[in-house]
Amino acid sequence: MTGHTPQGLDEAIHHPTRLQFMAFLSGCAEAEFAAVRDYCAVSDASVSRIAQALESAGYVRIRKGYIGKRPRTWLSLTTQGRTALTAHMAALQALAEAAQQAGAHNNEPSGD
Repeated sequence: MTGHTPQGLDEAIHHPTRLQFMAFLSGCAEAEFAAVRDYCAVSDASVSRIAQALESAGYVRIRKGYIGKRPRTWLSLTTQGRTALTAHMAALQALAEAAQQAGAHNNEPSGD
């Protein structure tokens, strides 16, 4: 039996932390850096790396500003990012369904 590369999975967001990052952002218009960091339970450096990689892919917008004199960073999904996340989730669902069907077919009596 040969392996099959799942169609539609997006390498830019496939890693679990990136997927969690994007899923969190999909629930809001914009999130402060610290909220994303806390939700994903990763370091500031990890959030920065992930945000930059996803920004390069066109999936995340990074906005910098100030609240008073304190610098802040806000993150949001772009339209392209929302579309990519939806497509990736659909591909994961299709992968799971195909695997379940293959497993069910494999468990059928062979008639021997």
